[in-house]
Amino acid sequence: MPKEKILAVDDEEDLLELVRYSLSNDGYTVDCVKSGESALEKLRTASPDLILLDLMLPGLDGLDVCRIVKNDSRTSHIPIIILSAKGEEADIVIGLELGADDYVTKPFSPRVLLARVKTILRRGRELKNAPVYSRHDITINEAAHEVRVKGEPVDLTATEFNILLIMMRRPGWVFTRNQIINAVKGDDYPVTDRSIDVQIVGLRKKLGSSGTCIETVRGVGYRLKE
Repeated sequence: MPKEKILAVDDEEDLLELVRYSLSNDGYTVDCVKSGESALEKLRTASPDLILLDLMLPGLDGLDVCRIVKNDSRTSHIPIIILSAKGEEADIVIGLELGADDYVTKPFSPRVLLARVKTILRRGRELKNAPVYSRHDITINEAAHEVRVKGEPVDLTATEFNILLIMMRRPGWVFTRNQIINAVKGDDYPVTDRSIDVQIVGLRKKLGSSGTCIETVRGVGYRLKE
């Protein structure tokens, strides 16, 4: 099975050759360009699985490229690893805030770069294959840890997310408070039935009108309407 395609963007010829050699030897297809403008031109005709992006580029710099890629719905899904010099810490922070997934500091070991590439690409495969549940205008993506109601993102705590997830997996199934506690926190977690009630109230509130799909089964627990 062929491995993923990687676009490397850097104005240093020697570094590009090192990247191409290291990643190609591990089975990846590597396309190299020397400017931000060339990278954007490539992206108009092909979609790589990952971009290795130098920050200090002639003309359009790496931060501008990152901003353009992440603000375009056609390319925003492509993960970016920043290649940076040690003195660019502030720029690294900006790049990560713009949506870059990781960074590697120059000079770097080819083995370190390969490990970072494998980690980011594995994460991408997991997200693509993650189960997504959609019920009552609610969509929950387990691996991405993302919840949307009528297409709009909803910010849940980890506990709220896990409570909603177990219910979305089995609509119509009645969960006792103890079952919810064990599923979310594990056996013997020191939490009371009342705290679960409080979590449910908060969850319903955040889900808005869709929160009514979580029903109270008096004397037993809670369930998601079928």
